[in-house]
Amino acid sequence: MLLRMTRTLSKCALPAFLLLAFACGGDDDTEADRLGVGAQCVGTDIPCDEETDQVCLTQFKGGYCGLEGCADDDDCPEASACILHTDSKTYCFRICVDKAECNANRDADNESNCSSNVNFVEGAQGRKACVPPSG
Repeated sequence: MLLRMTRTLSKCALPAFLLLAFACGGDDDTEADRLGVGAQCVGTDIPCDEETDQVCLTQFKGGYCGLEGCADDDDCPEASACILHTDSKTYCFRICVDKAECNANRDADNESNCSSNVNFVEGAQGRKACVPPSG
């Protein structure tokens, strides 16, 4: 009887723990997400977070809320990194594991890719970044 109760509790404990973790926000509530780093924007018509000096980077298709001119990762919000882009400028781009993380605030015509083929200013360290389409 005791063995059966232990098995039942162990079967319920993991799902209950996972439900609690998701209900409490999990890891998806990063500073970059709260500030909208990587979100689609249209110049000043759909603004980015002004408290952090984010601007709508209109050189990217669909715009890209972010920061231009970072020197290193410390200049970027948590969960984003300083990237040297192919246009020879540096930007804070959101860090990602998969493409879905990049497009919560972008439409299908302007999707960003989660790419490891970027030049991290401080080295890749196994990371990938949300790279918007060129404009």
